[in-house]
Amino acid sequence: MPIVDISPLDKNELIANRRWLHQNPELKFQEHKSSKFIVEKLVGLGYQVQTNIAQTGVVAVINTNRPGPTLMLRADMDALPVKEENSTNYISNNTGVMHACGHDGHMAMLLSTAKQLAQIAPQLSGTLKLVFQPGEEGGNGALRMIEQGVLESPKVDAAFGIHLWNGLPVGQVGVINGPVMASVDEFYITVKGRGGHGAMPHQTVDAILAACHIVTALQTIVSRNVNPLDSAVVTIGSFHAGEAFNVIAEQAYLRGTVRTFSRELYDQIPDIFHRVATNTAAALGAECTIKYERLGPPTINDPVMADFVRQIASEVVGKENIISDDRARTMAGEDMAYFLAKVPGCFFFVGSQNESRGLIHPHHSPFFDFDEEALPIGVEIFKRITTRFLENGGKQA
Repeated sequence: MPIVDISPLDKNELIANRRWLHQNPELKFQEHKSSKFIVEKLVGLGYQVQTNIAQTGVVAVINTNRPGPTLMLRADMDALPVKEENSTNYISNNTGVMHACGHDGHMAMLLSTAKQLAQIAPQLSGTLKLVFQPGEEGGNGALRMIEQGVLESPKVDAAFGIHLWNGLPVGQVGVINGPVMASVDEFYITVKGRGGHGAMPHQTVDAILAACHIVTALQTIVSRNVNPLDSAVVTIGSFHAGEAFNVIAEQAYLRGTVRTFSRELYDQIPDIFHRVATNTAAALGAECTIKYERLGPPTINDPVMADFVRQIASEVVGKENIISDDRARTMAGEDMAYFLAKVPGCFFFVGSQNESRGLIHPHHSPFFDFDEEALPIGVEIFKRITTRFLENGGKQA
């Protein structure tokens, strides 16, 4: 892998920023310290900064004073309600809250990119817009920022985002054309039957039995309602019912998630879900109430922009280290999807795993950590995406 050209001083600052952010994690829409830290850095670099967008979001703009496209780079800010179990000297100072998904690294990379680009802005044409987004972890922060005009004034022509990824070793970059991350839906099902004595089932409608059949029937959505060439997941994560061994439960409660890759299936699946669940319950004499919530559409890369990122990343890590298969695709969700549904762009993975150092734990684990050697790689790719895009008016993309 080619060595990323970054001075020791800049690299030290990059890592120091990441570790400060890691030590001071904040939950969705509570990222006040993080926002203040980011704003102070950006103002010092000469950016025009807007704050309190979608509560705690930050947008920074630098205009080259020459006509050209507007490019957006995005980093998410929020941490997770996870108690960190690592033993590094930069573990979370906020008990029960942890940057267990790499967002601390995303912010640090974008800050370092901002510093490098501020120095060369006069050589470019157009506008650079940096978005530090709150509430990615289940908060739909991207959608809230869009609703408050983040893609306007000036209008964004292309958007790019990075996710550090412990599914790939450091030195590899994952770039996918089309769907890269799945939609996220959450559902709550209440099954109502008629309770009674466990010895007299003929006098009852067993809510547990009906719920069990619903669990089984919901799996036919993937096996019998979805094109085998598409991808979908229906998971029941929670099942609660009954309190006594000799009482047939009157109600049962299910909770779970649905994931899809294609926009077409994303549009179709709620109706399929309701039909399967309600008809199964009715066949057993029970009633079924469903609360079906959409937490985010699939994250779909524009193929032209993905090819552009692939070319840039190849220059940084070598063509042999570009991953464009299922190792760089996941059924996890990401609300970068909202930005990419509005403007062309690409969301890509920068490998951050290092097995020799024990940095192998998955995202959202209390032991999650990543190889900080991934950070300069992300910065360099962000920098080259921006300079290439704004040097030639976006035409090369």
